[in-house]
Amino acid sequence: MKSYLFSFALCAVMIPPVASLCSQTAQSAEITVIAANAVKEGYTELVSAFEKSSGHKVVTTWAGTVNATKKVNDGEMYDLVIVGSDNIDQLIKGGKLAAGSRADFAKTGIGVAVRAGLAKPDVSTSEAVKSAVLAAKSVIYSAGPSGAYVGELINKLGIAEQVAPKVKQPSSGAEVAAILSRGEADLGFAQVSEFLNVSGLVALGPLPASIQNYTIYAVGLHTAATSADAAKTLVEHLRAPAAASAIKKMGMEPG
Repeated sequence: MKSYLFSFALCAVMIPPVASLCSQTAQSAEITVIAANAVKEGYTELVSAFEKSSGHKVVTTWAGTVNATKKVNDGEMYDLVIVGSDNIDQLIKGGKLAAGSRADFAKTGIGVAVRAGLAKPDVSTSEAVKSAVLAAKSVIYSAGPSGAYVGELINKLGIAEQVAPKVKQPSSGAEVAAILSRGEADLGFAQVSEFLNVSGLVALGPLPASIQNYTIYAVGLHTAATSADAAKTLVEHLRAPAAASAIKKMGMEPG
């Protein structure tokens, strides 16, 4: 009790630095977020700066877009959800996220990688990509947004039947990178950001422009958010012009 009274009295004293600190502590909140693995590197840097400047604490759960969306649909509550924009729209339509809360954060194209130790195939044209896929002993892409597109692309290239027996399809791009790095697949496709700084694989670069596809990652506010006001300030921080360098570091462009 004495400790509480002392703290209260200290905050009441008109000393600006102390008053500012007390105000920040009184207003600090815990913001819960579920976010797609693809945004992890740049997001982590931005959140660290946000916590220091705001006094808020951000607790983030990581998952692929598909699993993150399922968790929210199944009733798990996070103040903010950061996944592919199509999934944000679905969650808004389903009443899980607040109408009008979608805020685009970053966009990225699809990258190609091989496990370390293999010869680097040419992936500079659509025909080169087709040849690389046919030559690979195993091909891996996720069940998320990038993988859905890669499946369509393989079909458009006319090689779906030949490739089907050697395709592995885990739930997320992060798993694609992990499987490649363990040497359990030869050629992989995922968001460019998911192949950055991963040992055991060699990133070959993005798909050529003629067959490239971009995923927009967006933020949505949960209808039952317990720290809505603080969460909105985090969204503003993630989308501020100053965030651009961190977003680019993870192989993306500001959304």
